[in-house]
This record gives sequence, C-alpha cells and structure tokens, in this order.
Amino acid sequence: MLDELERAKRQFDVPESQVISTLSFFARRKIENAKSLIRLHETLLFLRAYPQGASVLSQVEKTLRTLARVVPKLRDKDLDLSPLDNPEVSGIAGTRVTSNFSYVIVCWLVAKYPKQLSIDWDWFEEEDRFGATMPRFMPLLEEEAMVEAHVPYRDWLRAARRRENEVAWLIGQFESMNVSEELYDSLKLHLTWRFGFRSSRTGMKLPVSKVFFHNQPLIQRRDISLSVELLSPPIPIEEVSRALGAKILDIARETSAVRYRELHGFTYGDSRRVLKASLGRGTEAFVIGVPPEHRLPLRAYHAALIFKNGVPVAYFEGLSLFEWMESGFNLYYTFRDGETAWLYARILRLMRQLLGVTVFSIEPYQIGHENEEGIESGAFWFYRKLGFRPVRPELMKLTLSEEQKIAARRDYRTSARTLRRLAAGHLLFELEGSGSYACDLPLPLGEGRGEGAKRREQKERGGGLPLSLIPHPSPLPKGEGVSEWDDFAVRNLGLAVQRRMAKDFSGEAPKIRDASVKFVKRALGLRTDRWREAELNGLENLALVLAMIPGVERWSADKKESAAQIIRAKANSNEARYLRLMQRHTKLRAGIIALGS
Repeated sequence: MLDELERAKRQFDVPESQVISTLSFFARRKIENAKSLIRLHETLLFLRAYPQGASVLSQVEKTLRTLARVVPKLRDKDLDLSPLDNPEVSGIAGTRVTSNFSYVIVCWLVAKYPKQLSIDWDWFEEEDRFGATMPRFMPLLEEEAMVEAHVPYRDWLRAARRRENEVAWLIGQFESMNVSEELYDSLKLHLTWRFGFRSSRTGMKLPVSKVFFHNQPLIQRRDISLSVELLSPPIPIEEVSRALGAKILDIARETSAVRYRELHGFTYGDSRRVLKASLGRGTEAFVIGVPPEHRLPLRAYHAALIFKNGVPVAYFEGLSLFEWMESGFNLYYTFRDGETAWLYARILRLMRQLLGVTVFSIEPYQIGHENEEGIESGAFWFYRKLGFRPVRPELMKLTLSEEQKIAARRDYRTSARTLRRLAAGHLLFELEGSGSYACDLPLPLGEGRGEGAKRREQKERGGGLPLSLIPHPSPLPKGEGVSEWDDFAVRNLGLAVQRRMAKDFSGEAPKIRDASVKFVKRALGLRTDRWREAELNGLENLALVLAMIPGVERWSADKKESAAQIIRAKANSNEARYLRLMQRHTKLRAGIIALGS
C-alpha cells in the first residue's frame, strides 16, 4: 500500500477516490516501525504540498493528525527509533531533537517554548569551560570547579534554579549579566527540544487563502529555460506586517531547528524587513533581511523561506555584490520529486527583480565538493542543464566531454569520481547586459524613506503601482564565453587585505583599519561627524577595500559622492539600495572585480 501511495505522487491519472481510499487505510492502520512511519509521513507531506484535489488534501490532513500518536506507541514498544533522527526526516510529531543550538536560537526557544527544553547531560563534554564560566552565576562553585575532576554541575544547577526550567534559568543569568553570546556558545551545551505538534514538520503549515491543485504532471527540469524565466514578467511583491514577519521568522527557525540547522538570515532575521512574493502555482517566497549589526562587511545578504500551498519546502540564501550573487538553494528532502527546477528559476527571477542581480554563482560545496550528498544527487547536472557553466577552463572541457558521451550513449552516467572533479570549481550563469540594466530600476517602495515619501513615490509611479508591476529593460541570455566574474571570489578580497596588513601594518588590524578610514575620508572628502554608528561601521569595512583601489583620490566629484552614498547605504533599512547604487558605480565595480580576481 505504501508503494501505491508513493506512486500517486508522480502519477496523475490515478483516480482521487483510489488515493483517498489508500489514505483512509493508513489513517486506521497501525504503523509497525520507524522506517514505515518515515515513508508514510514524507509521502503525506508531499501530497500536502502538491495535492491532486480538495478531497485528497482533506484526507491527507486527517491522516497526518493521526501520526502524532504513533511515535509514543513505537517508543513504548522499545523499538529502534534512531532512523527518525536523520536530519533529512527529523521533525516528525512526537519526536525530539538534540543539538548544539546557538545562543540566539536558544534565547528564542526559551521565549517561545521554555517547558519543552532541557540540557542533554549525556552530551556534556566542556567541563573545564563550564567550570570557568558558571561561577559568575553560582557563588562558591569555583571551590570545587578549580580543583575537582568530576564536579556534579547538574546538582549545583538544580539547587540554584529551584523549580525553574534549567535552560530558562541559565539563559536568564546570561541575559541579566549582559554576557556575550560567544561565551555561551563556547560551552557547547547540547539541548533537547521536545517540540509540539505545530512546531513539527507534521503540523507545520502556513494558512493559505487558495490552494493550487495538481491534476496534471508536474513541471520537469527539461521544461525550464532559466534564461526565459529570468526574462519573464515581474513577480507580484508586497511588504508584510511586522506581526506576519515575526510569524514567518518563527516558522523559519522552527523548520530549521527540527532539522538540526541554522541559517544566518533566519537566526538574525528582522521581522520589519520581510517581503512576500507570489511565485505562482501555490508558491510563496518570504524574503528576509537582517539588521545592520548582523550584516556582512561587504556583501548584501538576503534569505528566503519558500512555501508550497502553505508547506515550507525550501530555503534560499543570496550573497551579493554589484550584479553578482552567490546563491545557495536547499530544497528539503521530502520535496525533491516536486517542481524543483521551476522553483529555483522563479527564485532567481525574484532576486533579479528585487536586487538587480544578473550573474549567479554556485559554490563548489553546493555541487558536491566535500559534500557526498551533492554527488549522490547529481547536483552538478541539475545546474548545468539549467545553463550554468564551470568557470575553470579544464572543468569546462571535462563538462563538454561528458556531454558528448551522454549524447552518444543513452545509458551513460557520469561516475562519482568525475562528478567530484567537476565539483572542484564554481559554476556561473550570466545574462547579457549584466551590470548596466539595473541602473534604471526604481528602488523598492518606501526603501529607507518615511510614509510621506512612500505616498509621493507611489503617485509618481502612477497610482501606487508596486515595483513588481513596473516594466524595465530586459537583458539577453549570455553565451558560454569568459566573464569578468569568472575568477572573482570575495575571499580574494579578504586575503588581499591580510597581505597588505602583514606588509604595511605589522599584522595589526587596528592600524590598517585606522589608516584605511583616514585615507578614504580624505580621498572622498567625507565629513562623518553626523553619521550614525552603523554608517561608520560600514565605512570602516568598505574602507579596507577602497583604500586598495588605485586612483580613488582622482575619481570625479560625482563618483566620489556616489561612493559616499554606497557606504552609507550599507546601513540602510534595506540592502537593495546598497546594491543598486553599486551597480551604477563603474569605477568601484572595476576596482573590486580586479582586487577579487
């Protein structure tokens, strides 16, 4: 019966009544082991995201609710439940996760679910560091910690906290003394989270006003042209309320934590900086920004959580400079039989629309470098068949050789060894006209401005048309020639700064920072006495690179003023402005590409 249900994911000629009958069978049947539970659970989640009809979806929801009682029953039988801990399928209702969560996520968990948390003392390993840290909160603890080999820290903690949850008490002490999060993280405490039904993957779902039903075969990778998709009509976008933004961040953190994961944009996401994009086919992406104090020094950072009919199915992370974006896309294991290529293409279309990026880079890890999951899934060919190309000539030559073999022999498959070779370098996709067309794009509505400015801008655009409906120039697909970005890596910028620091400043970071800021202020004619702290931080970071670009002091007055705007925009409410201004500055672009290549 499980085989029959799994076939229903891919075969759309199966009558709904037959699928409902099979689902009803599992709603009544006892699950005998963890592996059967996993197969059923993941199939149900797929059908929740890609339902064939309203009746099927209703029965899927009923069956999923019955699964909340299965895990406790299997545990009572003393069965092996370790397969449920696999990160690809963890998060089923009734299970728990134990992980070394970061301080920020632990604080969030304590605020949301204090009674569901506990310290896993079986994983307690950093006794010396714990003993050095905890006397701040437990008087006289050092009497034992400084001399004893096996201090019963759990007894000390139990005595100090009385009836309060041990994790909540501990975090309360850290917060009351304003101790750095790095100190907590150094303890490497493993916490167990016994999450409830709504936080589980079984129960996690965002309410939707309309469900998209799939009564036709799903869109396959062969049906997608990334070039065409990037040139498609704009995607509808809207700003969400702070309350909805907070709810999306909660779901993002939950769906990551139950999979033992964290993402910078989810951990430090700002509920005031969340946009909703309607990608089509029941799919919505919520794009999340981070506040200035948690931004990267040079690149703009954006994350997105993607929902299909209200079900979290994937996340995206984009790190951008000028028109170049290093993109990370992760489709959750359960949904890999879905419309993956279409979804990825829509996300890139969204990033192009929001940020003006037209050059997309894939780092080696994503395609299998020191990542066997990427090798097993054939990630290289997923991107290659969408039009990405290796930037290293020898890998491009190997790719063309493999493609000839595939064309000549239908049964040919690239070996794992060859895939590892192909994963040794970046992949790149570029549109013709990169770095130029985005200069004419308007900034997102209200970006960095007050309500009055928003209304005036809406009037100027003609009755408040959102950015998604504003027509703009479209670049043409670019071929597989050499790009200015082929050899670029942000790491190269960092290493160049380190070499300069070692050569000219005796390896001392404060000296190179101070000298770089002074040079840039003088070269650009900056007066920073009224700059905000976040803007000054941006200057300190960008000055390290600007000070290494030859001829900055000879730039025209317009270019100097533009550079000053870019520096200040890094601290803007939305980093899209920072990127748009960068895309207009040809001299800065040329200088940074040269330094990073």
